[in-house]
Amino acid sequence: MTEIARRAKQSLELIHAMIYFAPEAADGFAGLGLERGLMSYYAGRSAAMGPVGAGVVAATFYNFNPESVAPVIPRAWSIAAPEAVLAARLKAADAALRRLLGDATVASGAVAETAELAREAAQACTPDGKPLYAAHADLPWPDEPHLKLWHAITLLREFRGDAHIAALQHGGLSGIQALALHSTVPGGFDGNAAKKLRAWSDEQWDRAFQELRERGLVGADREITEAGHALREEIEAATDAMSMAPWSALGEARTTELIGSGGRLSKALVEAGAMPRGLRRTR
Repeated sequence: MTEIARRAKQSLELIHAMIYFAPEAADGFAGLGLERGLMSYYAGRSAAMGPVGAGVVAATFYNFNPESVAPVIPRAWSIAAPEAVLAARLKAADAALRRLLGDATVASGAVAETAELAREAAQACTPDGKPLYAAHADLPWPDEPHLKLWHAITLLREFRGDAHIAALQHGGLSGIQALALHSTVPGGFDGNAAKKLRAWSDEQWDRAFQELRERGLVGADREITEAGHALREEIEAATDAMSMAPWSALGEARTTELIGSGGRLSKALVEAGAMPRGLRRTR
């Protein structure tokens, strides 16, 4: 039954994640004076927590190099207050969804119905041990259905993401080790892209693979081993189990309905170019 949590993630996540690749977001943050790239990403995603320091951002984002956080957080908050960043992000989500889906789809009954299902699911989540989810859950709900949907999927994504970090720690994988191991599986994060986007050096990347090899999770050729596959599945299953609250609340039939309607919107986003090729199956 817990596999439905993974299906929901795969079907729905892009409705939120498109914001990280939307030029509307990059331009909106730049308009506040934030630097493009990591400063905007870190500030945009962490603003719900308030003007937090580098340690909090590094801990909750997990697989990004902490050394890349300190130069831009908390400096970002001296440039733009978290409230301004959040407003710019929501405005960007509105513009991006309208561009990618079209005004007719945004105003459709299908989006409104999907938003209500997603909201009900998100409101069944609990904040215990889920810092990024809890921060976003404290934000007011948008009124417009497409933004209500975007916010609900944001909550569901961060709820599962917080659970995934707990599962990774239980499995003994650091952020960079988890990222490196993910790059070894078919459909996983391309290693070069992962290293660059998460700001890890070649030396740090090589050390992570050496540590994985010492645990028997990858071989000398950096190919994942049976033990590596087993650990990854154990971690994903644990994440699924810790992410079941929204889907248990909706029930199987209504969850399947949300997966279907959300999946159709995600497909439309993919076809509209919402996410670069090679990144569509990353967490």
